[in-house]
Amino acid sequence: MKAWRITCYGHPLDLRDVPRPSPGQGQVLVDVRAAGLCHTDISEIAGRLTVLNPPLPFTPGHEIAGVVAELGPGATRLHLGQRVALPASGSSPGIASDGGFAEFVVATESDLISIPESVDFSDAAPATDAGMTSMHALRVGGVGKGTRVGVIGLGGLGSMGSQIAVALGAEVYAAELNEDVWERAAGWGVRRCARDITEFAAEELEVIVDFAGAGTTTSAAIEALGHGGRVVQVGSTRHEALISTRTMLFKELSLHGSQGGSRQDALDVIDLIARGAVIPFVTPILFDEIGDGIDRLEGGDVRGRLVALRSPS
Repeated sequence: MKAWRITCYGHPLDLRDVPRPSPGQGQVLVDVRAAGLCHTDISEIAGRLTVLNPPLPFTPGHEIAGVVAELGPGATRLHLGQRVALPASGSSPGIASDGGFAEFVVATESDLISIPESVDFSDAAPATDAGMTSMHALRVGGVGKGTRVGVIGLGGLGSMGSQIAVALGAEVYAAELNEDVWERAAGWGVRRCARDITEFAAEELEVIVDFAGAGTTTSAAIEALGHGGRVVQVGSTRHEALISTRTMLFKELSLHGSQGGSRQDALDVIDLIARGAVIPFVTPILFDEIGDGIDRLEGGDVRGRLVALRSPS
């Protein structure tokens, strides 16, 4: 089978012929139909996540949707041909073992979730990480009906997070530098967009989810929040931020970190997609274009989530 491999850290992915894997005890072989491209993949390729990854060569890709192609011994919950997705975690394919930038991938049966017929593979794949992570962050922030929410960044995660927040009944305001996305965001139900979250200071925002994590965005979130508000930090483009502890003190703010999510978070996002409440902002590419897609993602030339699609094997 074909697989995009990390053969040397710091070098581009190589498209290689590798043996098709076989599922072991309690495992399932998935015929990959869609795989999302994530900034975590860039970190893996650069060698910044070697503590998590097995020895090279290694196949990345942790946003996976496809069809059950083979059942290993003891795998009895799923059936051949079933449409499935794989919520991302630290022990998932693409992080701890060979992942979804391949024609087939092996996964633990209990980790897989079913995809309704009404949900395209291209939408299900980003739900396993971008959607799951966004849902979890909103829950960390206590977002619900009537919550005034700020979202920083409308990329792969923020585009999902803003729609999920609207679906939860929140009043959403978004900060996004790319003004071309603003009209699309209005269609998602976002009240207003601006280039900087501080432009919404008068809205007395209760929660701000920072999907950008540029350092200055965290500082801006603290300035923009209303009294008693909560910043939920998801993005980490910069590893440090200079923030006003005085502002945090006088406004009695709290800062929360949020990473990943749960199987239930992913299931709930899939359900929202099935009901039409969330429409993932996806830019599709072909499986053979994954290498170029990684370059585009690293260069910032992507709108929404890049998803590589494969035809049935």
